[in-house]
Amino acid sequence: MNAIFNLLNEYVLSPIFRGVMYISGNNFALAIFIFTLVINLLLIPLTIKSQKSSVQQTKIKPKLDKLKEKYGDDKQKYSAAMQELYQKENVSMAGGCLPMILRLVILMSIYYLVLSPVSYLTNVDTKQIDVATSAVVTKEDEKASRSKELALVTQITHDNLSLEGKKESEIKAINEIKGQIEKIDFDFFGIDLTETPVFKFNLSAIKLNWIIPFLSFAMAMVSSLISMGLQKSVNPDAPNMKGMMLTMPLLSLFIAFSAPCGLGYYWACSSIISGGLQAAVQYFYGPYRMLARERAKDIVKEQQLEQKTIDATNSLGE
Repeated sequence: MNAIFNLLNEYVLSPIFRGVMYISGNNFALAIFIFTLVINLLLIPLTIKSQKSSVQQTKIKPKLDKLKEKYGDDKQKYSAAMQELYQKENVSMAGGCLPMILRLVILMSIYYLVLSPVSYLTNVDTKQIDVATSAVVTKEDEKASRSKELALVTQITHDNLSLEGKKESEIKAINEIKGQIEKIDFDFFGIDLTETPVFKFNLSAIKLNWIIPFLSFAMAMVSSLISMGLQKSVNPDAPNMKGMMLTMPLLSLFIAFSAPCGLGYYWACSSIISGGLQAAVQYFYGPYRMLARERAKDIVKEQQLEQKTIDATNSLGE
């Protein structure tokens, strides 16, 4: 699985991210925000397609209710009839899943990108990275930082790196990486986005980087509120989903306290941007608007057909 995300990062996301980094003046936080915005804008066509699929499902709901009444507790016959109805109406049962799956894939890819900033954000050769990390990164460093590369970056950015007793090849590799990494600004209002926040039930252990997990939680909560509000506007009779509403925010809080700050910050950006775009898509492609447009098209077709019938009748009369 790691190989898949590495390929996606190397050939797709990393080149895009490097371009965004160049535009943002090598500011990592700004690059993540712009990158997230670009990715979500690119996903809008799929979001609209998903919305249209949702509208079609709303449209055939009365027919599904009739099938449910017809077959009662016979789930096998109901399932077969439902599939037949979906095929007849040209409605995809999984139409709304693709954007969600793609966002999850991108999230995992961003996770690996944040764990390996030297590999994906610089032009340093892989062999040089291996030489440098083997020379200075211990197992304790790797465990604390979640990856060898992040441990190396932390030592470089915090001036904790000692070259005493190192081989010439190791010093060369370390200096090359240092020259590339120092061009990147990982700071976000005093928070190092390469660090991993560690939660402890101790007020004296509170650190500035705790802001990122709670920011991620807050933005995920806002996104959930938007999503729930939109769902209620589409279907007022939908069941109360308050319990589910907390699932994603709590998950984002947990992940952000066990991953580098860069990932938590990405999650926060993704939540608020995708939530805002979802609201915009819902406004222009909401079920009632789309159903009204379809009904208007049907009326026009009916009028055209009626006119053709009248014209044909008049022609025969003449």
